[in-house]
Amino acid sequence: MSCIPKPFLNLAGVCAVTIACARGGSLEDIYTRMDRAADHFTGLKSDFRRLDHTAVINEDDVESGVFLLKRTKPHDERFRLDVNQPEPRQYSFDGHKLEIYLPRAETVDEYEVGKYKDLAEQFLLLGFGTTSKELSAAYTVTLGGAETVANEKTNRLELIPKSKDMLAHLSKVELWISDTLGVPVQQKLYTPGGNFHLFTYSNVMINPNLPDSAVKLNLPKTVKVEHPLK
Repeated sequence: MSCIPKPFLNLAGVCAVTIACARGGSLEDIYTRMDRAADHFTGLKSDFRRLDHTAVINEDDVESGVFLLKRTKPHDERFRLDVNQPEPRQYSFDGHKLEIYLPRAETVDEYEVGKYKDLAEQFLLLGFGTTSKELSAAYTVTLGGAETVANEKTNRLELIPKSKDMLAHLSKVELWISDTLGVPVQQKLYTPGGNFHLFTYSNVMINPNLPDSAVKLNLPKTVKVEHPLK
């Protein structure tokens, strides 16, 4: 079982290099599109849907909302995730700390990344703003073929972490790269025990003009701050 706090699994890391060919194009073609997108990547705004599957009870939990990602410089990604359904809540990550705001409880849970920083950054990369050289360091990838996801033509990549430490938390990732955007519109993260997390992005806007405040929580003064891991 993974010892990384579940909130760090909200967003995911990506991939690497092998030689492959499929009906949707070669792996080299896909990396070219990703590198082109990464060259000027500063952020993203999209709708999202997340499905969490728990294998032992064969149960799915689904939530949806809006995802905002801002990249201030390489390896400095910050995000805000606003869940609208089924129960409103917000996530914010600034590179060092993850905050989860629960409006109904008027509390915000804070998680310091600490020793999980490298792993958290891998989970958060998601293929957004990363180059093929960076991707090739951490994963072995095979090309799964062309598929249509969220009305986008994509190519699916199957990723296996090279690091034993990463494999202890993430056994495999499937990543669907948009042919036109060069970024993922869907990813599926498999964790030990047969569980998985499926993220689907739609209405994707690349490089929107996001102020720093857009990826921070707007908390009421009466909110109670808690530290669940301390």
